[in-house]
Amino acid sequence: MNLLHDRKLVALVLIVLALLILGTIVGRVLGIRASQGKCQDSLAANFQARVRSWWMMVAVFAVAMLTGGIGSILLFAISSFLALREFICIIPTRRADHRTLVWCFWVLLPLQYWCIYIGWYGMFVLLIPLYAFLFVPMRNVLAGDCEHFLERTAKIQWGMTCCIYCISYAPMLLKLDCNFDDDGSAVNARLLFFLVTIVEMSDVLQYCWGKILGKHKLLPKVSPNKTVEGFVGGVLSATVLGGALSYFTPFTLWQGLGISLLVALAGFAGDATMSAIKRDSGVKDYGTMLAGHGGMLDRLDSLCFAAPVYFHLIRYFFVS
Repeated sequence: MNLLHDRKLVALVLIVLALLILGTIVGRVLGIRASQGKCQDSLAANFQARVRSWWMMVAVFAVAMLTGGIGSILLFAISSFLALREFICIIPTRRADHRTLVWCFWVLLPLQYWCIYIGWYGMFVLLIPLYAFLFVPMRNVLAGDCEHFLERTAKIQWGMTCCIYCISYAPMLLKLDCNFDDDGSAVNARLLFFLVTIVEMSDVLQYCWGKILGKHKLLPKVSPNKTVEGFVGGVLSATVLGGALSYFTPFTLWQGLGISLLVALAGFAGDATMSAIKRDSGVKDYGTMLAGHGGMLDRLDSLCFAAPVYFHLIRYFFVS
């Protein structure tokens, strides 16, 4: 699969780069206005930090895509590892959990991505939600520690489900045998790029609309910065963007609009859910990997919910 020969994929990448350049210019303008006292310093700093993290993520993602399927699988495998590590670091664990966690990080996670590499869909879809679900409590039982047993076990299972299973749906898109009437050489890569673009831009646009028009708090106890205006404006803007980008994908206009709407809503649900976990754990961010913008899981929280929804929409409607 020579991705560089697929003109629509190259066009998608160029559009995203153009959006990043625009974001960089806006960030510089906000910085100048902040220095003149015309806007909040925190607004300019936060926006600039977001843009820098997007540049880094897009660069890494582009390199992974250029290496073909194996590069993308490795990228998401490493992302799952880092996300799970951040999640485990904020939840209370006991010494009895440590050997179970070794299995999660060094056996179950690699097995999940190995299933993607060889295209073994049957095991891919069952390994974490069935076999790992049964294995984790069994391994914890062998440690003989019953204190908060159900709570500890459930938290490890939840972490594996979100950070490994749900995120792994993104690279699994590269293995789908779609029946699109499309002669492009990188249809599956475009599907993956479309997903990541809509999820990330929905998050960006919700932030922007919230800062511009936000007045009514949406989830004040979960995520104080989220507003009704930001949510509605961001989701609708991401939906329109998905419709515009549908030309570069195998989707029709209406398919692109509908899928983008569902992806944006699922992404918001993932972001809000993972924010609730942070609040319950008493932390602001999952990590500090991305300077000024949290950790890996802070960037992938929307994808945790959006990727499975998107994958099964494609598989149900577009796979023979």
